[in-house]
Parts: sequence; C-alpha cells; structure tokens
Amino acid sequence: CSQEQVMQSCTRLCTRLYRTVRVVLKYRHCDGNLCIKVTDDVACLLYRTDQAQDVKKIEKFHSQLMRLMVAKESRSAAMETD
Repeated sequence: CSQEQVMQSCTRLCTRLYRTVRVVLKYRHCDGNLCIKVTDDVACLLYRTDQAQDVKKIEKFHSQLMRLMVAKESRSAAMETD
C-alpha cells in the first residue's frame, strides 16, 4: 500500500471509531525508522518508513489525526451535556 492509501484508511478508521481507536507513533533513532500504527483491535493499519520526507509527512498526519479525534470527542461531550 502507498502512504496515501494508508493515511486515507487511518482517517476513515479514526473518524468512524474514534472512541476505540489507538494511534501509536514510534521512532527508532538507531536505524531512522518511523512507524505509525492505527488499530481498533479488529483492523490494524501500519506504515513504516526511513525516508526523511515521509517522516515529516507522517508527523504532520499524526497531529491531524489527534486534532480530528479531539474535535470528535469534544462534539460528542457537548452533545451529551445538552
């Protein structure tokens, strides 16, 4: 799978199941690998790279996922209090 396909799948998974999804970002300095793993215990999406330009894209994508999940949680909490 390409990086774009993995990112789209991760975004769909986080949008649908934001309460049960876990996102792990792991960097190994000794070999320069960055790995992002998104799972909901049923599906597991994994992307690993050692390319510097991909590392920057994944870091940016990780922050976008976190903002998306926090925004979903905030909207959900607001709806529960209304």
